[in-house]
Amino acid sequence: MDSSKLLQTLLEKLEQWITSFVGYLPNLVMAMLIFFLFLFVARFIEKFSKRQLLKVHLDETISGFLSRLIFLAIIVAGVMMSLSILNLTGTVTSILAGLGIIGLALGFAFQDTAANFMSGIYITFQQPYAIGDVIETHDGIMGNVVDIDLRVTKVKTFDGPIVYVPNRFLFQENFTNYTEEGRRRIRVDVGVSYGEDLEKVELIALEAARDVPGRIREEDVSLFWKGFGDSSIDFSVNIWLEYSRENREYIRAKNQAIKNIKKAFDANGIMIPFPIRTLDFGIKGGVQLHEQMIKTDKIRSMGAGKD
Repeated sequence: MDSSKLLQTLLEKLEQWITSFVGYLPNLVMAMLIFFLFLFVARFIEKFSKRQLLKVHLDETISGFLSRLIFLAIIVAGVMMSLSILNLTGTVTSILAGLGIIGLALGFAFQDTAANFMSGIYITFQQPYAIGDVIETHDGIMGNVVDIDLRVTKVKTFDGPIVYVPNRFLFQENFTNYTEEGRRRIRVDVGVSYGEDLEKVELIALEAARDVPGRIREEDVSLFWKGFGDSSIDFSVNIWLEYSRENREYIRAKNQAIKNIKKAFDANGIMIPFPIRTLDFGIKGGVQLHEQMIKTDKIRSMGAGKD
């Protein structure tokens, strides 16, 4: 094939392409218009739906998530309609099949991320805790919830740092919500000397514990004797406090309860003993030190007399 025939073949092909493109151009323009129309409608409906969801007092995270889902659904519908106008139905099927395979591969590769995402959806809708609540995770992270998104929950610990807790741990493992009930119990462990009058101790301890800030007046203070310790008879004083998001005076109230009990015991001559150790001498024990020393001196004297 000489150069003139080759050039003629290329020109014929180019003419066919231009003719096809010109014939295809109205469909292309229509498809682009349809897509941009759907894009505009999707953005408008996303903002409108978020405002309406917030008006019915849904959480901001839930409102944002639902409005974003609506936006994506409208965009997908616009893409599908645009491709249909272009007579690319087969291409749409191939794209969907390819996306399915890619999604399966990504699911295996990012299963932890997917687990966090699905857990975030559950937490967002079920709301086992909310921003401002005091929670403690199964591995001991305790603090205030400052933010919740679809991947992690931010917990500001009482020492200051913010811990990012993956949502799947809060979904799959147990955790404690201290704020949900609206109240919390303080337990103060105390011990008194074996020589004290326990009835008197109980009355004084209960009276001292009642004067604690934030105590729920409808719940009386309770005292439970725990047992006989090494150096003391031990008991615990239990006080119920208000514990909402706005009122979290747990530490201050516990400090005050300890000070009140100590002051009341000092005023009434009740001793909180420190650890005491008793040394027993002799083979069977129960022998005091001076008795053992006298016995030892006698044995030594008898030994010296024999000499």
